[in-house]
Amino acid sequence: MRSQEGAIFFIINIIGNFGTVFLDNGYYNKAIAASPVSALPGYILGGISWFAVPFLAATTMGLAAVALESNPAFPSYPNRLNPADVSAGLTLPAAAVALLGKAGAIATLIMVFMAVTSAMSAQLIAVSSIITYDIYKTYFNKEAIGKRLIYISHVSVIIFGLIMSAWSTGLYYINISMGYLYLLMGIIISSAVIPGALTLLWNRQSKWAACLSPPLGLACLLTAWLVTTKTKYGTITVETSGSNIPMLVGNVVALCSPIVFVPILSLIARDKVPYDFNSMKEIKRDNEDSPNIPQLTEEEIEREVNLLTRNLNIARVTAIILTLAFIILWPWPMYGTSYIFSKRFFTGWVVVGIIWIFISFFIVGIFPLFEGRHSIVSVIKKMFKDLMTCGKDKSEEKQTKDPTIEKSENSTKEYPVIYL
Repeated sequence: MRSQEGAIFFIINIIGNFGTVFLDNGYYNKAIAASPVSALPGYILGGISWFAVPFLAATTMGLAAVALESNPAFPSYPNRLNPADVSAGLTLPAAAVALLGKAGAIATLIMVFMAVTSAMSAQLIAVSSIITYDIYKTYFNKEAIGKRLIYISHVSVIIFGLIMSAWSTGLYYINISMGYLYLLMGIIISSAVIPGALTLLWNRQSKWAACLSPPLGLACLLTAWLVTTKTKYGTITVETSGSNIPMLVGNVVALCSPIVFVPILSLIARDKVPYDFNSMKEIKRDNEDSPNIPQLTEEEIEREVNLLTRNLNIARVTAIILTLAFIILWPWPMYGTSYIFSKRFFTGWVVVGIIWIFISFFIVGIFPLFEGRHSIVSVIKKMFKDLMTCGKDKSEEKQTKDPTIEKSENSTKEYPVIYL
C-alpha cells in the first residue's frame, strides 16, 4: 500500500476534484433548486453513495483485469492491455467481457451511457443558465423575461452540445486519452478554486483579485508544467507532458498560485467598500413580482434563515469528519506503514465495498422514490385527469384553488431529494 505513483495520483485527483466541484455551476443550480431541508442531506448522502462506485469498481474490475489477462476469454489475449487502452479507460469493459462475455459488454455500455448522459445533461443546464442569466440578461438585455430567456437557454444548449461534440471528436482523433484529460483537468481549472471560494467566504477580496487571479494562475501553471516536462524529459509531447511529475507540478501550482495573487491584488486594487452579503437578498426571480407567486412573510424568512444557519453548522462538522476519515485517517496510515494486504483483509475490503454499493443503490434508487411518493402520486393523478378532460378544467382551476395545493403551500413538511 506504498506506491509513490499512487500518492502522486492521490494529490492530482484531490486538486482536480476541487476544481470540478467548486467551479461546476451544476452543483449550485441543484443547491438553489432544492429546498433548505433537502440540500444538506441530499449532498451528504449523494457524496457518500457516489464514492462506492469508483472505490468498488477500481478494486474489483481493475484487479480482475490483471488476473484475467492470461485467460483466453480476455479480449487482448495473449497480449496484455497496452498503456493506451488502459489510459482510454478500457480496463473495466475488458474485465467485464472476460467475466460475462457479451452480457458484460452490454452492461458496461449501459453504465457508461447513463453516466455520460447524466453528466452531460447537468453541464448543458449549467452552461445554459450561465449564458442566459449571467451573460445575456446581465449585459445584453436586462429586461428579458419569460419566453425570451427560455429561447436563449434552448439555443445555448444546442450550441454548447454541438461544440462539445466537435471538441470531443477532435480530441479522439489527435489521440488525447481520457486518462490524460483527467490529469489535465486540475491544471486547466484549479487556478479559479481559491478565488471562487473566497468570493463566498471573504468579503474583502476585490473584484480585480477575483477576475485576474485565475488567468495569472493559468500563466504560472502552464509555465511550471511545460518547463518541468522539458527539464525532466528533454522534449514536450503528449506522452511526456502527461507523466505524473509534470502533471503534479502543474496541478499544485494551479491550486496554490492564487494564494499569492489574491491578497496582493486585493491590496493594490482594493474595493472602496467591502462586499455586503446582505445585498444578495435583493436578488429576485424573474416571476417574483407576479401576483400568482406567494410572497414570504418575515416570520417565514426568519425561520428559513435559522434553518440554514443550523444546516451550515451541521455541514461544517460533517465536512471535517468526512475529510479526516477519507483523506487522512484511511489512506495515510496504510501508506506510511507500507501495509501489505492479507487474503483475509482483502476479502473484507471487497465485502465492505459490495455492501457499500448496495447501500448506495438504496439511497440513490429507492429512497428518493419513497420520500417523493406523495408528489409522484399527485403528479400522476393530475396528468391522468388532464388527459381524461383534455385540459377543460384549466379555466375552473384559475377560479377555484385546489385545497390540496393550498395545503402543500402552507405545510412546513418537505421531502428531501437526492442529487448526485
